[in-house]
Amino acid sequence: MDVLSDVIAVMRTGRPVVARVAWEEPWAQRFAPVPGASGFQVVLEGSCWLLRDHAEPVELHPGDVVFLPDGRGHVLADSPTTPVAGEACDPNAPDFAAEHPAPAHPTTVTLCGAYELAHVHPLLRDLPDTVLVSGPEPRAAVALLAAELEHPRLGSDALVPALLDALLLYLLRTWFTGREHATGWAAALNDPVTATALHHIHRDPAHPWTVAGLAAASGLSRAPFAKRFTALVGRPPLTYLTWWRMTTAARLLRETDAPLATIAGRVGYSSEFAFAAAFKRAHGTAPGRYRRAHPTT
Repeated sequence: MDVLSDVIAVMRTGRPVVARVAWEEPWAQRFAPVPGASGFQVVLEGSCWLLRDHAEPVELHPGDVVFLPDGRGHVLADSPTTPVAGEACDPNAPDFAAEHPAPAHPTTVTLCGAYELAHVHPLLRDLPDTVLVSGPEPRAAVALLAAELEHPRLGSDALVPALLDALLLYLLRTWFTGREHATGWAAALNDPVTATALHHIHRDPAHPWTVAGLAAASGLSRAPFAKRFTALVGRPPLTYLTWWRMTTAARLLRETDAPLATIAGRVGYSSEFAFAAAFKRAHGTAPGRYRRAHPTT
């Protein structure tokens, strides 16, 4: 599995939520912060403005996708000068769409939603607080998603979550492969040496990797490789390997009923005791207790 797909698979939990909302001028709506989630806004028709604290207003047009990795609060409005009335709404709430019935003469149509996250990978922490993406791949996912929401048919309940996952991957891929993003994880994923090492770690986290082994697999000597990896990823190779193993183990504990010994083996530990000790250092609780606190749904 490639790095981005693996990261999304481990972070994502629950079901993403989305609502198609039509607005009539004048309008301004505040969206509350969504803890433990990443929010998004998509403009389908018309235009609007994104307003955030301590930032310049941004005009949005059809096809624009706004991704807020930390789920921070914000305002959408027809104009930066339109007063914001009423309480902030929660796009994660099941009755969000019902609270915003379609007006008689809509001027703007948006998709509002959020992705629930179990563990925030540093890849997301490296993103700016607001990511604005517009490109052919996100637009294609948006078009399919909008059609399913406007005219639900057989299979829509299964298609909508799948299309939301596709949208998340498309917008992140579009952002991270953009040539203007030359630092942090964007640079790491586009750097052949670091990307190769990450691929090996994610493909086989149970392998007894060493810095020398990862360096050889990436085509560089040990010291330059370690320096390069640490500079781009933000932590040394083996520190990242251990963190990823424990993150993967947490997902397996949440989503499967596999025995602890099996999970230990899948993340590189021949001893269940050693695995439990490492997991407790990473998550502050024993694997069994973690599993009981996160029952499989």
